[in-house]
Amino acid sequence: MPTEVDSVSMAQLDPRSQIERIPCHVFRDAKDASVYVAQQIAHTIRERAEAGRPCVLGLATGSTPTTIYDELVRMHREEGLSFAGVVTFNLDEYFPMQPEELQSYVRFMNEHLFDHIDIDRANVNIPDGTLAPEDVLAHCLEYEEKIAGLGGIDIQVLGIGRTGHIGFNEPGSSRESRTRMITLDKVTRNDAASDFFGEEYVPRRAITMGVGTILESRQVYLLAFGEGKSRVVARTVEGDVSNSVPATFLQLHKNAKAIFDEAAAAQLTRYEAPWLLGPMGGELEWDEPLTRKAVIWLATKIGKPILKLTEEDYNEEGLQELLASRGRAYDLNLQVFRNLQATITGWPGGKPAHARQPGDRPQRHEEIFPKRVICFSPHPDDDVISMGGTLIRLCDQGHEVHIAYQTSGNIAVFDDDAVRFSEFVSEFNRAFGLDPKKTDELEDHVEQFVKNKQPGQVDSDHVQAIKAMIRRGEARAGARIAGVPNERCVFMDMPFYQTGRVRKKPLSEEDIQITVDLLQSIKPHQIYCAGDLSDPHGTHRTCLRAVLTAFDRLKDEDWCQQAVVWLYRGAWQEWEPHQIEMAVPLSPQELLRKRAAIFKHESQKDRALFPGSDPREFWQRAEDRNRGTAVLYDKLGLSEFEGIEGFVRWKGDLEGLV
Repeated sequence: MPTEVDSVSMAQLDPRSQIERIPCHVFRDAKDASVYVAQQIAHTIRERAEAGRPCVLGLATGSTPTTIYDELVRMHREEGLSFAGVVTFNLDEYFPMQPEELQSYVRFMNEHLFDHIDIDRANVNIPDGTLAPEDVLAHCLEYEEKIAGLGGIDIQVLGIGRTGHIGFNEPGSSRESRTRMITLDKVTRNDAASDFFGEEYVPRRAITMGVGTILESRQVYLLAFGEGKSRVVARTVEGDVSNSVPATFLQLHKNAKAIFDEAAAAQLTRYEAPWLLGPMGGELEWDEPLTRKAVIWLATKIGKPILKLTEEDYNEEGLQELLASRGRAYDLNLQVFRNLQATITGWPGGKPAHARQPGDRPQRHEEIFPKRVICFSPHPDDDVISMGGTLIRLCDQGHEVHIAYQTSGNIAVFDDDAVRFSEFVSEFNRAFGLDPKKTDELEDHVEQFVKNKQPGQVDSDHVQAIKAMIRRGEARAGARIAGVPNERCVFMDMPFYQTGRVRKKPLSEEDIQITVDLLQSIKPHQIYCAGDLSDPHGTHRTCLRAVLTAFDRLKDEDWCQQAVVWLYRGAWQEWEPHQIEMAVPLSPQELLRKRAAIFKHESQKDRALFPGSDPREFWQRAEDRNRGTAVLYDKLGLSEFEGIEGFVRWKGDLEGLV
């Protein structure tokens, strides 16, 4: 059994972490982090068993701890890890909530852990969402007494919400708070909306362990994965203790540890601006990526174009070491400026021979024109939202562009749209005398199903099919505006997605083989995939893993040797300027045409069923991000454009990305 220190490399215990008020262990990806925590839990279970004592675990729900539970189940099956002497207490539960409902934390824990291990069900404790409101206070007191009667919690596993809540301890929760009924914050309810098929169905209350209860645990592991958590992670770890961010109370715990993947840790000072740490940061290796990041950071911070930065600017902002390592400010400025300038191209697929001019920067496989291009779109609108302008350019410039819609997106359609379309079909069929009996049956079925549908209920097969057809039609319409004909729109309907509910199946061999077959049939020169892994539902991450796994299997194919994989963002976040390797500028007309393509996704217009944490419509997010990138390039001293779509080239590092 590896010890905790054995499991964490010296790089993860870097001395620069001294600025962090909670000890942070940063892992390459969520899987490695989860395995580490599972190993610590297993070690404690075995240690308590040898001493003849029960092991008391505090458990969390949500997407963050699921890989921990997967690893614990594996250790139970393959290594004989027994949970016979384990007692568990879950952090929270919605109120009211029946245990068999889809969103129930009882059901979640059964499906992810308890049904697969040898735990005594009498030792499982989860706040009871079925009680009458007047009985909740006594239940909470009993919960506290039961924890205290066992000598307290040995290990508490925590996730963190966007507001900084732990458990359901919302902003304003006190350091001394105990298990209680609380009212959920609007942000929390918005974040949970996708699980309940709409914010209006999310319970307004919940039962949660208190901050004080959590802080009495002997060991606490705070976990966060993904770029979407990076802001609150930095505030929690490096900010002041405040009840407005309840997770900061963990700074007061002597045995709290923060467990992050690299994406969640991205805004910690050790990654965001390590040069600010001074001597405690150790000697930095000023390679090209770090140099580029530092110079752009400096120019942005003091509001100067890159070519106007002086040695005094570098010195005054803590970058003396960079100058000492890399030389004069003038040379550094010029190097980074030219690097950024080289990312800008109005020809994302390369120029034809007749359009090339002396002095043009050579592009990869420039001799191949036109190119075969495939854009993988996780949902039926990610293509035009994230890279609609680039699709327009590729099509207008004569390339053979295909769009592969990886999932149906059918759960993201409002019921009323399904009713409206069934009415349309009925009216159309009656007008032309086409089998009125079946038409009436379909319309009646849809209307009755929707009328009697319960919150969170999975749609019938007929309703799912109608919703999928709605999104297919919208996808084709948006693609046509970008210039992609119907016959080059492929609807993959990957099996992992087809559950009819927010929680999906694991990626399977069938999903990957579908992707392999599609790539083999097209043999593209360019492949575009969604790289914005902050998608709160996890679909983007799963779809990216499918494409990259398939591409990796095909890497020895002749066509694959020439193929380039580009990662786009836009729906949920944008690449930072120091990350961008291809910047495609958009004219005002192209930005308007992109907007028109996004508008074709009418079921997502005005109010999307699963909007995530951003209140803006998807077209507004896309335009704001495109314009924001263009403004930033302009402020750095580069050409001024109406908008820019940024891309990062995949380097073949499968594990690091997925």
